[in-house]
Amino acid sequence: MEKKRFYITTPIYYPSAKLHIGHAYCTVLTDIFARYKRLRGFECYFLTGADEHGQKIEKNALAAGKTPQQFVDEIVEGFHKLWKLLDISNDDFIRTTQDRHVKVVQDIFTKMYNKGDIYLGKYQGWYCTPCESFWTDTQVGPEHLCPDCGRPVQVAEEEAYFFKTQKYVDALLKFYDENPKFLTPESRKNEMINTFIKPGLDDLCVSRTSFSWGVPIRENEKHVVYVWLDALTNYITALGYDSDHPELFNKFWQDPECETIHILGADITRFHAIYWPMFLESLGLRKPDREFVHGLLMMKDSKMSKSKGNVVDPYPLVEHFGLDAVRYYLAREIIFGQDGSFSPEQFVERVNSDLANSLGNLLNRTVSMINKYFGGVIPAYKGCVTSFDGNLESVAKETVKQYEFLMDDLKITEAISMVNELVNRANKYIDETTPWALAKDESKQEELASVMNHLANSIYIAGMLLKPVLTRASDKLFEQLGVTGDLLKYENVYNFGCIENVTVNKGEQLFPRLDATIEVPFIQDLMNGNK
Repeated sequence: MEKKRFYITTPIYYPSAKLHIGHAYCTVLTDIFARYKRLRGFECYFLTGADEHGQKIEKNALAAGKTPQQFVDEIVEGFHKLWKLLDISNDDFIRTTQDRHVKVVQDIFTKMYNKGDIYLGKYQGWYCTPCESFWTDTQVGPEHLCPDCGRPVQVAEEEAYFFKTQKYVDALLKFYDENPKFLTPESRKNEMINTFIKPGLDDLCVSRTSFSWGVPIRENEKHVVYVWLDALTNYITALGYDSDHPELFNKFWQDPECETIHILGADITRFHAIYWPMFLESLGLRKPDREFVHGLLMMKDSKMSKSKGNVVDPYPLVEHFGLDAVRYYLAREIIFGQDGSFSPEQFVERVNSDLANSLGNLLNRTVSMINKYFGGVIPAYKGCVTSFDGNLESVAKETVKQYEFLMDDLKITEAISMVNELVNRANKYIDETTPWALAKDESKQEELASVMNHLANSIYIAGMLLKPVLTRASDKLFEQLGVTGDLLKYENVYNFGCIENVTVNKGEQLFPRLDATIEVPFIQDLMNGNK
């Protein structure tokens, strides 16, 4: 049964430095899914935010000569500017320093403590400051390196509160079995079970005393809540859990007719897939319907990261190539859920092949021919007239069906690929029907009219399906087709032929072709920090 509404979240990003194209990737893909659901008429609540506590923030702020709050305020302002630049349509932005979050985190800690799920003990282990994670001897190996980031770890010991993970292991494994779509791709679930759960799961450290930049624990104020209990609960504190206004929480979390979806990176899967369901079980709350792990965006042969400095700043990329080109590349080039790499050559090739040569050229040729042969008015739909019409129609209808099926399953890249195939099919249809030859034959005018109508409707469907990706170019596409009013509603994609008797408006090329000899070096300079 299809759900009535959707709650979709990105991870909350750590404001230790400026965001890069890797953060943009995750947020843009999440935004595309939210826009798709809204386009189809579903209610969708989209959350993103900032994870602002921890030792690393405290150290970075000190080095910058600022208070931790001043430090995160400045960086988070950059988050908002970037999301605006990328047309991110989030409904809320949660900050873990906000009063609405701090109070509820304290309440949650108290509930778990009073239930006996949290106890006071002492922690000794290998600690990675950048990841804010403790690790066992086995996990750090003989070289004593963090298994997440590869940096050296140090021995640390301190009094700490612990969450009883063992109490919930059986329930978690049962939940995995009963909900096979909870954690995808499937390989991630196997990793959680075989790498972390089966070897033996230690109780989770949920407080720290060695720094003060965090949520104070009411029961013992020399402790602050450890980052993962603090950070993970953002998904429910943002909705008003345990507050005077729980309406959004009841609507988008507790209601079984709402599908809750977390989009997250591979490096934080363990916390979301193992500990977050346990926390929710402890609180007596339902678990997310899905956790979808996207792959890493690589630069050449290594993971893109702020600390390594091998990142691409999205600002000059968008300013130079336009928002739609960047959003399309991120969604189309790397299969959502798999690792992929960013390269200047791939960027230019993808924009040229899909947007300039295929979609942009198809629109330009079609509008020009409608102007030339029919005075700028799209002819009426008369069914299948030429021997090629039926195939194009069936491809368009199947594209809509497959696109929805794939998008609903978060196979966003594959869904966009289907639309690109429709565009390519329409370009081939021009070669098959040879409208320039039909125009010379007075007896072929009905066939020519049908060709123009079929092209216009195919472009319209492609434009509508790409609207969640091309947030600005899609409007320009509809403007050139003369599509206004009720024709801008998504449900028209099911009615091939609905675009007729409207006047086209010849405009500029939707996507001018990029000169690789100029643009590849430009992006290379960006990657080297020269812009």
